[in-house]
Amino acid sequence: MFSIGQLDRIIDQALAEDANGGDLTSEATVDAGTLARAVAVARQDLVVCGGPVFARVFERVDRDVGIRLAAPEGARAKNGDELFVIEGRARALLVGERTALNFAQRLSGIATLAAAFVQAIPPGSKAVIVDTRKTTPGLRALERYAVRTGGAKNHRNDLTSAVFIKDNHIVAAGGIERAVARARAYAPHTSRIEIEVQTLDELDIALRAGADVVLLDNFDVDTLSIAVALARGRAVLEASGGVTLDKVEAIANTGVDVISVGALTHSAPAADIGLDLELLS
Repeated sequence: MFSIGQLDRIIDQALAEDANGGDLTSEATVDAGTLARAVAVARQDLVVCGGPVFARVFERVDRDVGIRLAAPEGARAKNGDELFVIEGRARALLVGERTALNFAQRLSGIATLAAAFVQAIPPGSKAVIVDTRKTTPGLRALERYAVRTGGAKNHRNDLTSAVFIKDNHIVAAGGIERAVARARAYAPHTSRIEIEVQTLDELDIALRAGADVVLLDNFDVDTLSIAVALARGRAVLEASGGVTLDKVEAIANTGVDVISVGALTHSAPAADIGLDLELLS
């Protein structure tokens, strides 16, 4: 998941961006002692994600707030379902409202899209849906958590977590064979070598060079099927580039092992979640 320290740093930065000097409107219109309850409500069908983040925002604003997460992480909520309930000083609820909703809407949106891609994989297919490093700067840990909450998996987390030779690495290294050979000599024996290719000829070179994983970049469905037959199980094959919900079933049916989808994090629409406030007597 993510550490509480990491989460607090992200939240504190977001709160500083929105309420660094306080909340002029709430201070002007709401008495300091006014108590209220706020309920986060789904305004669409969605996969719930970000409840602990939502709660922690209000705890960072006022440690005396009471919070109940009515919907667990990964649950499928319907339009109108209650997700999270917060009670405490009204000013604190108003200060944290936008920041908390921004996180919950963003993470639930990613989880909802990830779940849709996972559900689109046909029964019996071995293909798995994974994300990419196309994440919002500073929010990768949260966004990748949302991907997992939606049932998909994570690709490499950062530049140190795996050897992944991309097209520009190939140019800089002097070709596919040289890049794979140098990676094999440098990387620990526990590391697999992944390389990106753009044609069937490049796939053949990568396989002969001994790549463990080959990313097939922007291959159409027919070419993916040929690639699977050409590889004959000698390497894990990952399809990537332009993957959409209407194409993912056909891609999975080619027999590839992995389908990476940058849209999970770079293009997921925010889920619609509202916050309804009422005074406590």
